[in-house]
Amino acid sequence: MTITIDTWTDRLAGLRAARVEDPGAIGTALAARRRRPVLRGDGRLFIVAADHPARGALAVGGDSTAMADRGELLRRLAIALEHPGVDGVLGTPDIIDDLALLGLLDDRIVVGSMNRGGLRASRFEMDDRFTAYDVPTMVASGIDFAKTLLRVNLDDPGTAPTLESTGRVVTDAARAGLPIMLEPFMSRWNGDRVVNDLSTDAVVLSVAIAAGLGASSASTWMKLPVVEDMERVMAATTLPTLLLGGDSGADPDDTFASWQDALALPGVRGLTVGRTLLYPPDGDVAGAVDIAARLVHPNPVSDHSR
Repeated sequence: MTITIDTWTDRLAGLRAARVEDPGAIGTALAARRRRPVLRGDGRLFIVAADHPARGALAVGGDSTAMADRGELLRRLAIALEHPGVDGVLGTPDIIDDLALLGLLDDRIVVGSMNRGGLRASRFEMDDRFTAYDVPTMVASGIDFAKTLLRVNLDDPGTAPTLESTGRVVTDAARAGLPIMLEPFMSRWNGDRVVNDLSTDAVVLSVAIAAGLGASSASTWMKLPVVEDMERVMAATTLPTLLLGGDSGADPDDTFASWQDALALPGVRGLTVGRTLLYPPDGDVAGAVDIAARLVHPNPVSDHSR
């Protein structure tokens, strides 16, 4: 599918009309989509992430509203999902429903984002409520994977209910046989902003805390930042791990090189990246996605896409 301005405008118009005239089409589209195993071929995953807007995080680099235009975000996701090396997409229900209506989820893993209640820059940011997908809905809708954000702030009481509720959904996911990735950080307040500690020691500590949540770890994966001494980070867990991309502030070549090194470590199963690829500095979404796809899947595409 070649995405031109005219064809994309027509598809967005159809999407808007379906939401008004036939909202049941969302469930029909999700039920009818062609599913695939979570792992196949080389056993690695490349997931494009787009769950940032629901937490009020619209910025990319120096542009504070980069992700505010929903049609443009969907267009960039469509470009990414065209690439045969992209295994799936991570999003909140609004994003996933849009992509289902656009017919973009066949043969792709769908990852449902669960807790978006800790709104960026809010006073209650650390009380990270589960406001999006729940496990029963994901199972009923054929969602393939779950994802939660887990920011641990030892100086903020909002962390306690977040830990408790995260443990509960990890238990629910394990009982349902639904893979769930936890994205843990040790965090702190810096004025009125929450800052994640990306030191190696802090990431190792966050992994230890997150891995112990829930009544079973059978379905648990990690989603971890690439930091210095990633060998020590990956030595801290036996859980399968996907690397996250973060914001696109770093030099793209340096970012890709750090991913390549980390992808070679035991336990690392691939990438889950959003803004870095969807909003690259040069605007070439297809090019950025292609580079990342080749890092995750260095062998011929046919090994993992069919």
